[in-house]
Amino acid sequence: MVTAAQPLSPTATRTRRAPAVRHLGPNWYACVMGTAIVGTAGAALPGHVPGLRAVCTAVWVLSLVLLAVLLVARSLHWRHHRDQARAHLLDPAAAPFYGCLSMALLAVGGGALTVGRDWIGTPAAVALDTVLFTAGTVVGLAAAVAVPYLMAVRHRIEPGQASPVWLLPLVAPMVSAAVGPLLVPHLPPGQPRETLLFACVAMFGLSLLATLVTLPVVFGRLITGGPLPLALTPTLFLVLGPLGQSTTAVGKFADVAPGAVPAAHAEGFGVLAVLYGVPVMGFALLWLCLATAHVVRARRQGMGFSMTWWSFTFPVGTCVTGAEALARHTGLVVYDSLTVVLYAVLVAAWATTAVHTARGVVSGALLAGPRPATGAPRPATARTR
Repeated sequence: MVTAAQPLSPTATRTRRAPAVRHLGPNWYACVMGTAIVGTAGAALPGHVPGLRAVCTAVWVLSLVLLAVLLVARSLHWRHHRDQARAHLLDPAAAPFYGCLSMALLAVGGGALTVGRDWIGTPAAVALDTVLFTAGTVVGLAAAVAVPYLMAVRHRIEPGQASPVWLLPLVAPMVSAAVGPLLVPHLPPGQPRETLLFACVAMFGLSLLATLVTLPVVFGRLITGGPLPLALTPTLFLVLGPLGQSTTAVGKFADVAPGAVPAAHAEGFGVLAVLYGVPVMGFALLWLCLATAHVVRARRQGMGFSMTWWSFTFPVGTCVTGAEALARHTGLVVYDSLTVVLYAVLVAAWATTAVHTARGVVSGALLAGPRPATGAPRPATARTR
């Protein structure tokens, strides 16, 4: 006997629409961040390499295209797969990646004034950066509050689950602090310039203090709990983000302060750029060696490609821009050399990760549903109301 087909539930109906984006999480914005930093960091390299700036501008355009595509795809995700989007927010392993949206907007916006103005003109670059900086800052500040709140109230997290991923929503305001000074010279002199500069300093402070609270937890987990699961090992590079970005930020403060604040304050920013940047960059290099050793170990034990490999790009790129800032403010050739070496590492990491990502997208493997990872910790559960 033939029976009438049962009507599909609303959730099932939405699942059948735009299936390719059902598992497209906020971590995909790391592709935009990693691509944008290749263009902006390369533009300030010491010396003159013919054609390099044009290549950097082309890479920035690619990041702009990727951002537009992902914004559309993520909009479809929220429209047709809201259950999955809510699941990401309630998952302590996925929720911190909502900070990546902010950093993607900010990275592309900053690139508009750094290299994009060569092709689209300064007025258009200022307008684009203003929009992206404003949106990215609002999203970043919201994520810096909302994600830790959810982790405390709705997520159930075991002590052994501390991860460098927790830094993502906290470092987003630091990216605003590093990108915002680019807009300062385009504001009217006086109160507007000074207000934006000190707003960036405030975001520098809140991000730095939040990082100082969180980093010991992550380091303690690493020492007492042993190495991270293989797939998560690349996330150790995320610690470089707040270190390199904060060094970049204080350098940018010193660059624009003479035209924005009184001379005494401007001189103080110049001193801060060196006295803060030099020791922090030293610790960043130490952490880079430590993280690299863990990755080499994980690779030998069979670590394969995953989207966590994008952790090798943007954080290293912030160390490049931080070294560039120190080279400007100290005049030391050693920082020029460090910039070149780190940029070579960045380009190699970006090229490798981009190729693997493109293959995964074409094959559909990266857009398929998640599979349990061998050796991964027990998934955390959400608390009930």
